[in-house]
Amino acid sequence: MTIHLAGDSTVAPAKPEEDPLTGWGEHLSHYVSDDVRNLAVGGATTGSFIAEGRWDALLEGLHPGDWVLIQFGHNDQKEPQLDACGGYRRNLESFVRDVRARGAEPVLLTSVERRLFEDGRLRRTHGAYPQAVRDLANEQDVHLIDANAFTRWLYEWLGEERSQALFVHLSRGVSPAWPDGVADNTHFSHDGAHAVARFVARSLDGIRRVGEHEPAWGKWKVRP
Repeated sequence: MTIHLAGDSTVAPAKPEEDPLTGWGEHLSHYVSDDVRNLAVGGATTGSFIAEGRWDALLEGLHPGDWVLIQFGHNDQKEPQLDACGGYRRNLESFVRDVRARGAEPVLLTSVERRLFEDGRLRRTHGAYPQAVRDLANEQDVHLIDANAFTRWLYEWLGEERSQALFVHLSRGVSPAWPDGVADNTHFSHDGAHAVARFVARSLDGIRRVGEHEPAWGKWKVRP
């Protein structure tokens, strides 16, 4: 069984020339026993993923029983024709139909949040896009992993200063890939990518009902 990933740069594999910038899909294989096939690419929208043949390529390698994790939104929100409840939702609906028609399981993910604090408060940067995914998952009975809610919790829990380590913030001269330095609050460092990948993997465990037949230790170890 294979887990296939469709998405943008926040999911995509690392490029050596951009290290340590990477997507969470790069590290998912550390936390699942399945093979992982990552077709996510930087700059992708749901529309460009179709137009460039990437969705067809994903489907060609899909087999019954496989899982397809789908996370877009970062770039869709820049395209008027891909508004949250319009083109974006229609493309996601099409993805779900295609996956189900091949006997595989689709999983929709809300967009991971950007790390943008203002006056100590974490801003919401995706507008209606996360809720459009939640609504579609509910209406179409599709598995959902709410990466937006998780990452918002994570950044707020760590706080503005500590959460910076999850992203690519480098001073001038520290990295050959970023000689002038960089302060990127959208793309993950390896630490950030690992954190999200672990969350996605554990969420998949829940969806796939992993561990439900194991003995419940709590009833023996915990006293009222």
